[in-house]
Amino acid sequence: MEVLKMHAAVLSQQSAAENRPLEMGSQPVPTPGAAQVLVRVHCCGICRTDLHIVEGDLKLRKSPVIPGHQIVGHVEAVGPGCKRFSVGDRVGVAWLHGVCGQCEYCASDRENLCPQADFTGWTVDGGYAQYVTAPEDFVYRLADALDDMHTAPLLCAGVIGYRALRLSGIQPGQRLGMFGFGASAHIAIQVARHLGCEVHVFTRSESNRRLAANLGAHVTGDAASASAGSLHAAVIFAPAGELVPPALAALRPGGTVALAGIHLSPIPPLDYTRQLYNERGIRSVANATRQDAEELLALAEAIPIRTTARAFPLDQANEALLAMKTGRLTGAAVLSCGS
Repeated sequence: MEVLKMHAAVLSQQSAAENRPLEMGSQPVPTPGAAQVLVRVHCCGICRTDLHIVEGDLKLRKSPVIPGHQIVGHVEAVGPGCKRFSVGDRVGVAWLHGVCGQCEYCASDRENLCPQADFTGWTVDGGYAQYVTAPEDFVYRLADALDDMHTAPLLCAGVIGYRALRLSGIQPGQRLGMFGFGASAHIAIQVARHLGCEVHVFTRSESNRRLAANLGAHVTGDAASASAGSLHAAVIFAPAGELVPPALAALRPGGTVALAGIHLSPIPPLDYTRQLYNERGIRSVANATRQDAEELLALAEAIPIRTTARAFPLDQANEALLAMKTGRLTGAAVLSCGS
């Protein structure tokens, strides 16, 4: 029996993005199992988590592995027992691939913390390919409000930014700080502005400051320009631990800094009295739940959210990762994997 093949970018050995560690080649098209769907990938967003996996900040959990977890496509085939989707449905696949459904976290609406969770593009193959399989319960039906290229960044950058906003405790009408302004932040600012928040953006990139201003930022600058005690809450999107002290110093009493990345460089020593006292807090953001994704996708259609994306062909996945690493992107990078 002939085995169908697909084009894919495969990671076998972790290395710096400058070394172009992804290998382009032919792989077998996966077969959907029970209650799984086979998705023909139209495009897949590039996430900073992908860069952490490729470069070794996150230890490989599967090797070789096909990265990618911001996937937009259509259902090509369904496995036995599928009930939610039919062939031809337009769908999205995100970071959370599956959970045990039985642990204390799954039982308390915190499935993002499940110790047995699987993650698309890390513990199972992801979307830097022409096809991917996923459990239908972890696949999202997509509206037609945005095209494929501009929907892809919503599926992780958007979802994790939305969760970070929630965990920061920001309330409508309050003043929010964003430290770093890339693929996730340029979506989160639109949610925050929808809530009526005054948003202050701190980033080294002049092009990202311009984008932030165009999206409604009240103030833009670098981290050193954040005024002490000016913010009700803050989110750090850049994977830079050195941003934690200035973000804390900019908080009002009782405020929270949410850390939106899966990896962070070391946090410098903190001055307890000046930076943490008065019930200021630091909150990490781990993964996201399916409810987070469904809520963000509904908001994206209602606001509506507009994403900024630059397209790369699949065989330029290494170049796209390097462009992200070196700050040569405004907004998100998205791989075009074919239709």
